[in-house]
Amino acid sequence: MIVFDLKCSDGHVFEAWFGSSADYEDQRGRGLVQCPLCGSGEVGKAVMAPSVGRKSNSGSGTAEMVTSDPQAVKAMLAALAEAQKQVLANSDFVGDRFADEARAIHLGESAHRAIHGRATPAQTQSLIEDGISVSPLPFPVIEPGQEN
Repeated sequence: MIVFDLKCSDGHVFEAWFGSSADYEDQRGRGLVQCPLCGSGEVGKAVMAPSVGRKSNSGSGTAEMVTSDPQAVKAMLAALAEAQKQVLANSDFVGDRFADEARAIHLGESAHRAIHGRATPAQTQSLIEDGISVSPLPFPVIEPGQEN
């Protein structure tokens, strides 16, 4: 696994994990890499500080970087996937109505409940500007009825 600092056209910087540089290029080329803050697909690599290993004579009080242990990375990703699975199991899929449903819940026009669905970058930005908490899911979601 490799981690990149990425930056969208709006200047948001975020981390993303890929199996390799080629995987990043492939996913970016297919439009699968998006900013988690605004949803922009105009994303490129940001300037990153080099990863410098600690000196062998330094104290053992510092933690090793997780990226040095591929099994730890896999375990973290599996735990994140399981957490997302549980969140999805306990929320309603509202599809393209996500922004409208989130706003209705926020305004008390609809029953308070957990929802997930799709929103455009503009819809997401509008929700955030209106003080409505939204968060992208870490992994793509297979929509009901699209399992095949």
